Amino acid sequence: MPIPKAELHLHIEGTLEPELAFALAARNGVELPYADTEELRKAYLFEDLQTFLNLYYELMAVLRTERDFEDLANAYLARAAAQGVRHAEIFFDPQAHIARGVDMGTVVEGLWRALGSSETNHGISTRLILCFLRDESAESALETLDAAKPYLDRITGIGLDSAEVGHPPVKFREVYEAAAALGLRRVAHAGEEGPPAYITEALDILGVERVDHGLRCMEDEELVARLVRDRIPLTLCPLSNVRLRAVDVLAEHPLPAMLDAGLLCTVNSDDPAYFGGYAGDNFDAVREALGLTEERLRELARNSFVASFLEDDEDRRARYLAEVEAYVF
Repeated sequence: MPIPKAELHLHIEGTLEPELAFALAARNGVELPYADTEELRKAYLFEDLQTFLNLYYELMAVLRTERDFEDLANAYLARAAAQGVRHAEIFFDPQAHIARGVDMGTVVEGLWRALGSSETNHGISTRLILCFLRDESAESALETLDAAKPYLDRITGIGLDSAEVGHPPVKFREVYEAAAALGLRRVAHAGEEGPPAYITEALDILGVERVDHGLRCMEDEELVARLVRDRIPLTLCPLSNVRLRAVDVLAEHPLPAMLDAGLLCTVNSDDPAYFGGYAGDNFDAVREALGLTEERLRELARNSFVASFLEDDEDRRARYLAEVEAYVF
């Protein structure tokens, strides 16, 4: 069994494997512009972030009903459990569904059918994080937060994702302030494509407690020192970074240097159906490509639970951390 770990950077829509996409398309009478799963899988070999996003949003058309979202989440949880995931904090993109006529309730209730029983069925505790699309308007984000209010007993936090460049964090100041007032935890994608200044802005203006990606912090020594001092976690996604050309090859990934600098790094899968691997696959890939020692892998696993939003269940966090320390490679 792989080392126990938490997954903190995972878009549930990005776990849609070609086989499930075709099954849901058939169930819902949706015609996909691909002859079969093999042709669709070839389409997953995109060239950059925008090419990926185009396909990502196109395939969402198959997600229509609560059952669809339940099946999507259960498929992810089964794969994650097999790769050692014990706790998952799962992103979802309601704006992309609302724009297609699928309301917030369908998405949340459908996901919760799986997440509500995930400990029993998969041995995984879960949290749900609502993400705003940064290439949509700030007004749309506020409307989305308003639509989520009846479901806040199931939503732990908010995030910010999609195309980063040209959409600085400051654009979403108001919705993050509103979310903070509601008691929601706050994270945001920053410093993947965007500059280190976006990370600083996410910290100072949005009040984020965790930075998703954060890769480019290494270009700013003062920022690195701040992240280390304040123990701000970074949710890195190594295989995603290579597929989206943030890093040319995995052997050149800055993860070892980031750990050496004292950064609280975690390893996650992002959109695993599209990026070539789930959480355990990412651990295996960095171990091989970067020559990480067993103790470094244990550090990454430990970090994942330290960085998770388990403040409401510290006993659980302590149990997970004990599992990490007791793990024999």
